[in-house]
Parts: sequence; C-alpha cells; structure tokens
Amino acid sequence: MKLMKTQDAVGQVLCHDITRIIRGVTKDAVFRKGHVIRPEDIPVLLSVGKDNIYIWEKDENMLHENEAAEILRDIAMGENMRPSGPKEGKIDLYAECDGLFMADTELMYRLNSAGRMMIATIPSGTPVKKGDKLAGTRVIPLVIEKEAMEQAKALVGDKPLLNLVPIKPKKYGLVTTGNEVLYGRIQDTFTPVITEKMAEYGCEMTGHELSGDDSDRITQCIHRLLCDGAEMVICTGGMSVDPDDRTPLAIKNTGANILSYGAPVLPGAMFLLSYMEDGRPVCGLPGCVMYARRTIFDIVLPYLLADVPVTADMLAGLGNGGLCRNCPECHYPNCGFGKWR
Repeated sequence: MKLMKTQDAVGQVLCHDITRIIRGVTKDAVFRKGHVIRPEDIPVLLSVGKDNIYIWEKDENMLHENEAAEILRDIAMGENMRPSGPKEGKIDLYAECDGLFMADTELMYRLNSAGRMMIATIPSGTPVKKGDKLAGTRVIPLVIEKEAMEQAKALVGDKPLLNLVPIKPKKYGLVTTGNEVLYGRIQDTFTPVITEKMAEYGCEMTGHELSGDDSDRITQCIHRLLCDGAEMVICTGGMSVDPDDRTPLAIKNTGANILSYGAPVLPGAMFLLSYMEDGRPVCGLPGCVMYARRTIFDIVLPYLLADVPVTADMLAGLGNGGLCRNCPECHYPNCGFGKWR
C-alpha cells in the first residue's frame, strides 16, 4: 500500500473498503476495494474523515485482507456450512442444515493466540437450525504476509476447525417405569414431556412399554423395543437410590455398556447413558426431566441424534456450565447451560 493525500488520488485504485457510519441509519462501504477514484469521489472521501488514503501497490509477498479472509474461511469452514462474501476482511459462516455445531477449540485457541486473524463462534456443542449464524472470521490488518496465512494453514492441518454434523431424526422406544403408573394410581405425566422434546427434532416413538418397578421386566421391555427396530431407548424414572428404583440395574442387565451413571449437571445428576454393542443408546432419565424445562437430557440428546459419540470425559466436563439458572424466560440453547468447552 502507498499512502497519499486524498486530493491527489484521482485515478488510483482503493486497496480496502471505505466505510461510512451514519448513527442509527447505516454502517456500510461507501466505496469498495478496487474502486478507481474519480474527481467526484474526493468530497465523499473527505466527509468520512479520509484526508489521506491508502492506494494499492501490488506486492507478490502480501495479501489483501479479503484475499486472506478467503484463506481463513477455508481453514475454518467444514461441511454443511455456507459463507458470506468477503467484506472488510470478514467472512461469516451459516448453517446449511439442522445440526450439532462442533469446533476444535484447542486449535482455534492457538490460531487466535497467533494474532492478526481471528475466528469467533457460537459454543461448540450447540444444536442449530438451518440458516443460523455459526461463526465470524476476520483478518485484522489491511494486508498480511502470504507466509502468515501459510503458517495458519499448517497449524490447523487438513481438517477444518469447524464442523456441522446433521441431526437425524430417530425412531425411539420408551419404557415408563413405576408401579404407580403401571397400576393406574397416578397419571403418566412423563411420557408427554419426552414426546414433546423428541418432536423438536422430528423423532418418532415406535413403541411404548409400561414396565412397573420389576428390573427383569424393564430389561425385557428394553430388549423388545430394540428387537422391534428402535434406534434408541429411553427409560423414564426409577433412577434414584430408593429400594424400588431398579432402572440402572435393568439397563445393566441388557448387556449395554454403561458409559456413566451420574453427571455433574443440575437438573439431571442421576442421568444414565449406555450403549448397546451395536451402538444404539439406552438412556435412563431421572424424574427432574419430567418437571424441569431443561436438563442434562437436552444437552446430550443432540449428540445422540447426530451420532456424535458421548464420552465419559465430556460428561465429566459438563460441570463447568452444568448448573441451570432456571431463568423466568428460558432461552436455551442460547445460554450458558451445558456449554462445557
């Protein structure tokens, strides 16, 4: 770039966008990069505070902010995303489908720590809808060395920093435990909650079993639902430490691999997650899922529907952000609940 007085810049080529801000009206480029300055442009440039202006001098070792922004976009953008066009060194990324947004937070931290370029995202692990904004990227200086962008590419490697895993509706089976429900002593108020939550993702209940509190019968109900084609099984209730709470034992007796019984999340501390040998999840939901707006089930469910493996480390890490504040007006997932990374 070469700096020169604006009045002397007629015929020169702008090397960056010139932004005009009118409070409450607009913030946009009045001239774009590449614009050839005309005599009538001089008063406009002066009115936006440009007494001096940078014009483009081509340097094979340097990149304009928008050229570098396209490289940064390619470093960040994974599948099922669409980019905006480059503007003032910025490119935004948007969801092309409903999905689970995932980010390599460690590599993103290292790239942001290097300076002169940045990536800002929604929290990793957030379920999103098609069209949602996922990330914003920006190259900070007006020009940057090609070598700096090559170093950024080498830091990240071949895989993009960000990914959007499609959420796929699943057919699920539901086991309602509790003798009080089996014998009609109380109304089943748990099932409507589950069907509503699953319907948020387009899931269909293909089987519903009332098991009572007998662990052998609960185990049989789970097997029956799996044999009938359920892609996941949800067991409601019976997850506490009372003598009649037999659901954890029943799930264990199916042969499922219990990933975790208990998690550092409130509501939802007595949650159980297991996987059958073929990878189908079997969940034990504590009673809080029936009455609390959002619980650990809301955090884990998108992972299960996106077929993203849930690990014991992930569940253990949920303590950071694992306390729901029970706000009068719930904005989940646009809040800190479950944002563990």
